[in-house]
Amino acid sequence: MTHPSKIKGNTFERECVNKAKKRGIEAKRAYGSNGMSLGLEEEVDALIGQYKVQCKRRKRIAKWIKPPECCDIALVREDRGQAYVIMEYDEWLDLIERAELYLKLT
Repeated sequence: MTHPSKIKGNTFERECVNKAKKRGIEAKRAYGSNGMSLGLEEEVDALIGQYKVQCKRRKRIAKWIKPPECCDIALVREDRGQAYVIMEYDEWLDLIERAELYLKLT
């Protein structure tokens, strides 16, 4: 019997992949949430466009990590580390969609 949290994670992975596909962006979920099935690292859950994606679904995301209503993105960085962008998935898909369209036109 599959654990409820595993079902929740698989559902979220499918949701992310299907949303990208509906926009015409190539997307594929790794079988069993294991990137090795795609010839990639084990932690990869999906490929969306050219991006290796790990999908995480939580009951709550810390308020400090989410962009405030007045901002489009949040940037986070640990001391002496890389900066990461936090943004709404639909907005990110818009960027990918536009980039792929641009590449097709050039």
